[in-house]
Amino acid sequence: MFVTGGVVSSLGKGIAAASLAAILEARGLRVTMMKLDPYINVDPGTMSPFQHGEVYVTDDGAETDLDLGHYERYVRMRLSRKHSITTGRIYENVIRKERRGDYLGGTVQVIPHITDEIKRCIDDATAGFDVALVEIGGTVGDIESLPFLEAIRQIRTERGAEAALFMHLTLVPYIAAAGELKTKPTQHSVKELRSIGIQPDILLCRSEQPLPDGERRKIALFTNVPEKAVISAVDLDNIYKIPMWLHGQGLDKIVVERLGLSAKAAPEADLSEWEAVVDAAEHPVDDVTIAVVGKYVDHQDAYKSLAEALKHGGLRQRTRVRLKWMESSDVEKDGGKALEGVDGILVPGGFGDRGFEGKVMTAQYAREHQVPYFGICYGMQAAVVDYARHVLNLPDANSTENDKQSAHPVIGLITEWRTASGDVERRNEESDLGGTMRLGLQDQRIKPGTLAHQVYGKDVVGERHRHRYEFNNRYRTQLEDAGLVISAKSMDDLLVEMIELPQSKHPWFLACQAHPEFLSTPRDGHPLFVGFIRAAREHKAGGRLLKEASA
Repeated sequence: MFVTGGVVSSLGKGIAAASLAAILEARGLRVTMMKLDPYINVDPGTMSPFQHGEVYVTDDGAETDLDLGHYERYVRMRLSRKHSITTGRIYENVIRKERRGDYLGGTVQVIPHITDEIKRCIDDATAGFDVALVEIGGTVGDIESLPFLEAIRQIRTERGAEAALFMHLTLVPYIAAAGELKTKPTQHSVKELRSIGIQPDILLCRSEQPLPDGERRKIALFTNVPEKAVISAVDLDNIYKIPMWLHGQGLDKIVVERLGLSAKAAPEADLSEWEAVVDAAEHPVDDVTIAVVGKYVDHQDAYKSLAEALKHGGLRQRTRVRLKWMESSDVEKDGGKALEGVDGILVPGGFGDRGFEGKVMTAQYAREHQVPYFGICYGMQAAVVDYARHVLNLPDANSTENDKQSAHPVIGLITEWRTASGDVERRNEESDLGGTMRLGLQDQRIKPGTLAHQVYGKDVVGERHRHRYEFNNRYRTQLEDAGLVISAKSMDDLLVEMIELPQSKHPWFLACQAHPEFLSTPRDGHPLFVGFIRAAREHKAGGRLLKEASA
């Protein structure tokens, strides 16, 4: 099933496709998802978060588009690098084959060589499933999308209507001055799609309000799409309501009938888990305010999985999580005054020296004021630097990412503090950006008796990583002697994965080198986020009790 978009970008193809996949999964079908992105970058790994939002990481270490995060949050599956393909990856594959002589000296062209490679990648990623939803990035009419659209047109032509279904997401804007919904943009979008040989089978019409029957009939008439297949994709206040909304209009029924899957599918989708998620969100028994101190807070797509994971942690205990986004550079200016009154503090991942001192100050504030603290990746490194400076009394402690000449590099590249002989070697490595990263799912062993072990309830857990700099083992003993708890290490005992403060000194202070937000889902949550939100609730309750006592 191919999902395209028209008129404008950011209409929500990824969430719409993931919501449909969730319904099909609830019917008992084996479902997978895939994203085809038209940009020429091989992957989003070196792209600025301001350009493309967060880089989502899969188990096998692929750096992918953020839509894969939506896919994994809605459907119980683990995706891989096969499921995120860019134009750059396609051309890289074809050029490699040409250099190897696979084309026997023939002229390499967009058709058939590029389109054949696209089809091969689609088949490779979707084999073995009942339904595969393949999202095409960008909008119809974009030059760079044409090879992908041509490839999916060929698949439909070669394999028949029951083997490939086209769903098109388009905009039906509301013109306030006229007081009307306008269908003409949708008509033109479908016309553009049909001009390249693709007739949509289903239309998802994104609008601010439900699509009236008159407009639905009009769209059906002018686009040659059955009226029942013109689906209203209305703006909702909770994205996890979308599966129920689409199911209510019979979208999944249309799909299973058109794809000939009725015999395999359950007679009705069981959406009880999604109904429970929405009920928990709409009927909270508590609320907490979490400060998220980062460097991309004006572009929150850079923290998409993180924001969702915090909300998931609240859903597991019927708690509404209010996020207070804060620039770490602002903390540097006000000394942490803006952090007063929050119930928990989270410092997320990042890179570079901008705002790092603010993250260190944030970790110090949380440690000294007994506020629950959760550090992720760079947030862990900031906590280590704070502890080295202000508890171990190493005022020059830093990460070599920000200060190559630091007298006390408590954070650095492995090559800066470890060689085959165990001697210290300080050198700069020449490599492609991202080439030295630790990427993907890796197991770690958790120390019994720690907060981390209490939260996970396991001795060994797997988390996804995306970072280059590590805790410097040369300072491990000194920091432990000063009271820092190393609560998890890599399976070979070489790398520090988690640090924390003893619960006798702080109610909840934990930081991890991995990115647990990538494994959080609304139906299951993640132990670290659930534990953090629980600690924030307890901190808030304790503050309320103190106020009542003083009154």
